Amino acid sequence: MKQKPSLRLDIQEQTALVLLQGSWVKERIAALCKTDIPIAPSQTTHSYTFDFSAVTDFDTHGIMLILHFAKTLEKHGKSVVFQGESPSMQQLLHICDTHYPLEEIEDKKGIFILDSLENVGRQSVEGYRTLASFFSFTGELTHACVAAVLKPLSIRWKATLYHIEQSGAGAIPIILLTSFLIGIVIAYQGATQLEKFGANIFIVEMVTISSVRELAPLLTAIVVAGRSASSYSAQIGVMKITDEVDAMRSMGFSPWDFLVLPRLFALVVSLPLLVFFADIVSVFGGMVIASTKLDVSFVEFIDRIKQTVALKHLVIGFIKAPIFGAIIATIGCFRGFQIDSSTESV
Repeated sequence: MKQKPSLRLDIQEQTALVLLQGSWVKERIAALCKTDIPIAPSQTTHSYTFDFSAVTDFDTHGIMLILHFAKTLEKHGKSVVFQGESPSMQQLLHICDTHYPLEEIEDKKGIFILDSLENVGRQSVEGYRTLASFFSFTGELTHACVAAVLKPLSIRWKATLYHIEQSGAGAIPIILLTSFLIGIVIAYQGATQLEKFGANIFIVEMVTISSVRELAPLLTAIVVAGRSASSYSAQIGVMKITDEVDAMRSMGFSPWDFLVLPRLFALVVSLPLLVFFADIVSVFGGMVIASTKLDVSFVEFIDRIKQTVALKHLVIGFIKAPIFGAIIATIGCFRGFQIDSSTESV
């Protein structure tokens, strides 16, 4: 068992002998590191001799700590001499003394304003680098998409259909529930106000236009982003950690064709379909409240939609859907490729 490191000070008139004992290695010197210097400089003592003859083991950490003690004594005008070193210890002492910092770094308390500015600057630089990486990723993705469109046979249709099932069909239950509740909430809030003015029939325009044009595409995109984008990032990130992406490149396969494009095409195709279901269910939720609270029957509700709600509102909602899908897939895959070799980054 390694002996605990220790210092024994023997003062004789104007000289002092510092006897070093035990094992001066990293695992054993923790207690000594907590003190600035266990040797208090004396005004009557002018010379200190460090005796290494009783040192049983040492490493760089222990030698640097001993040098710290010696340098501290020299700052107080004391003379320091080493004796009893082994050849290997002399060599390590010389190396550590050569690389010993000339000025010790003081632990200064930061000023709040300066620290805040430093954090803002650091985050700005990180944001700039992330934005530059994202633009580079988007450019490469655009090139890969154009190449895939020009050569449709290169698209991995089987993987695309798999991701349509996972990202599209798997999200239908939660999207239907969310859309139905949103339709109910919109209709209920509007019915309370419209009923005061006897404008019950206008609940149709309120529910239908707000749902099919804005809320249904937006909420569907939010649900898919939380469900699919995070899974894309995790899947690609795990593949990076296990070096599958590097192995794919080394075998001549493009990660874009195998990992990114199937996920991108899957969301571009599936999101409009999900928005279509969300439109129907959200309007149905509004119909339920209109029928129970405002006495607007289902037939009247549907007839009012045909008469007053323009088709452009539905088209605008459908145009948003593939754009949202492309954005979600791009960001999810981009974050996946940003993951480094550690599991914490996932």
